[in-house]
Amino acid sequence: MSELYLRNRQNVQAVNLPRLRRLCRILLAAMPGVRRYELGVFLVAAPEMTQLNERHLQHAGSTDVITFDYQDRADSEELLGDIFICLDEVLANAGRYRTPWTRELARYLVHGILHLRGFDDQAPVLRRRMKREENRWLGFLEAKASLNALGSRGTSKP
Repeated sequence: MSELYLRNRQNVQAVNLPRLRRLCRILLAAMPGVRRYELGVFLVAAPEMTQLNERHLQHAGSTDVITFDYQDRADSEELLGDIFICLDEVLANAGRYRTPWTRELARYLVHGILHLRGFDDQAPVLRRRMKREENRWLGFLEAKASLNALGSRGTSKP
């Protein structure tokens, strides 16, 4: 049995949580080798992300995405983890890269799930491979659903 938990713990940007849930389920259903999942997706603001980053990764300041992987690698069909996405970073990077913030949010969701599937972005060659996969899955999602809808009706603020 699969479970998806979405929690909005920020008030930086209103997000359509039902649309985000739908996008996440589309992605998980299409992801090769994922048969079961228990996934938490948490939308947070910079202060909470800074605390997580400093406490768990010993990195100063905020960051865009942090993924906690709880799965047993022996069972490659299971995806088990939490993804924290910082909406302050989503908005800042959307401006920096001149892309809609909703697309940037979807990118970070993809990025977190790829980490849970074993992708790494620490070395330059691995980062390029992961970015190619991100772009491929982002294109897939854009073909299946409107990413702009992440910011439309049904939005949620805590």
